[in-house]
Amino acid sequence: MPLLSLLFLLSLLSPALSQPPRATLIDCGATVSSVIDGRQWLLDADFVSVGTQKALTTPVLSPVLSTVRSFQVSGNLRRKFCYTVPAFRNGKYLIRTTYFYGGINGLDSPPVFDQIVDGTFWSMVNTTEDYFRGMSSYYEGVFVARGKSISVCVAANTYTDSDPFISALELVLLADSLYNSTDFGTYALSLVARHSFGYEGSIIRYPDDSFDRYWEPFGVNNSTIARGRNVSVSGFWNLPPLKVFQTGLTTAQPGPLNVYWPPASLPNSTYYIALYFADDRDSSSGNSSALTISINDVIYYRDLIVTPAGVMVFANQWLLFGPTNITLTLAAGSNTGPLINAGEVFDVLIVGGRTHTRDVIALEQVKKTFQNPPLDWNGDPCLPREYAWTGVTCSEGSRIRVVALNLTSMGLSGSLSPYLANLTAVTDIWLGNNSLSGTIPDLSLLKILKTLHLEDNKLTGEIPTSLGNIESLHELFLQGNNLTGPVPNNLMGKPGLNLKTAPGNQFLSRRPS
Repeated sequence: MPLLSLLFLLSLLSPALSQPPRATLIDCGATVSSVIDGRQWLLDADFVSVGTQKALTTPVLSPVLSTVRSFQVSGNLRRKFCYTVPAFRNGKYLIRTTYFYGGINGLDSPPVFDQIVDGTFWSMVNTTEDYFRGMSSYYEGVFVARGKSISVCVAANTYTDSDPFISALELVLLADSLYNSTDFGTYALSLVARHSFGYEGSIIRYPDDSFDRYWEPFGVNNSTIARGRNVSVSGFWNLPPLKVFQTGLTTAQPGPLNVYWPPASLPNSTYYIALYFADDRDSSSGNSSALTISINDVIYYRDLIVTPAGVMVFANQWLLFGPTNITLTLAAGSNTGPLINAGEVFDVLIVGGRTHTRDVIALEQVKKTFQNPPLDWNGDPCLPREYAWTGVTCSEGSRIRVVALNLTSMGLSGSLSPYLANLTAVTDIWLGNNSLSGTIPDLSLLKILKTLHLEDNKLTGEIPTSLGNIESLHELFLQGNNLTGPVPNNLMGKPGLNLKTAPGNQFLSRRPS
């Protein structure tokens, strides 16, 4: 049985925040920051280091849709390109990505690609249908920050035929109570539908919704009718806006109400469902009829009492597949029809793992000393596994470590960071045939290192004697550099070591006694 709970309004929470939400609003590809509806939109250059800013030449409905940042797809299949946004550790965030193609790639149809949050595959991005109707597309999810930042990435998949892009990125810190029945250590939520029933105006959002969630209109053309309500609602755990309770769907005569919602057919998955009700039609008499809710003929909640104070029912995990029919039935003898005000449905995502923190920090430091690191060295190094960083090989299992680094012939310049030594699960490092300069750092902490290839670079200084103390090392290639000094004795005579130091280098014949 799915966990199903009933939340009555207890007036414990404020219905709205007095201040705008703690939000980061990023206008992707913009060259000038802007204020729209009193809210500051930031340039994206502080959050992303790759991609190209592009301005659309087609008319747009909102200023934030007039530019995009695009990412070159050629040669970058299964490579991710990430925005890194500061966050509060363990903070719960609404993340919204917005896409409007505008023909920037010169093709009639927009590309199809993936989006990723940290190490979790979020969804495929397919904006084709919306674009051909002249509309932008948005995706919304709820994720918890595991560190002091959140990475939001777009990535080319096997369907991607032109450069992925993004128009806007928003992160809003949510109150602890929102969707708090979900275990966000294990799951994340991806929005499928959020509607205000019986409403026919523009999308309800901030400031009506304190967290700028989008509540779309639904059901005006349904066989049921909309009834405007003016219900005083003091607070729900999910803090829906008061405005969604001012309309609802009901029936003209007593009898069941069928709401075919969400409007799209759903893939076979597990969903979080929240339904919102408030009804003052019988408040003068003090009587309220019991309401039974079924979803696809399966009882969702029985004998729900809906009062003017309001009530919400939700299921953390409910299996759905195909079209969805919500049936509301009042108890026999009721002289009114059922009424429903709003609903939310999220796909429940299993959160991906996380690369070991020590390895993440080490690779970030290694990246800093490379002058031209691979373009996809952003986000989680290992996850999702099909989008691991270029040249990075990771372990299997739940404790994810970096086990190999292969950046041979990648055109790298810069130097070797001493933080390489913190990749303590690494067995193989290949950095040959690049333009790396500087000295070889102490790598003695790499106790299980088997292979170290640094040949054909511009390295200088002496070979660290500590390399000879790595018992597992059996292949060390250093030829083609500008190294000097003697070759350490513990390397020259190390059993089982395949050591190459020539041609190149300017070694002394032996270490002075």
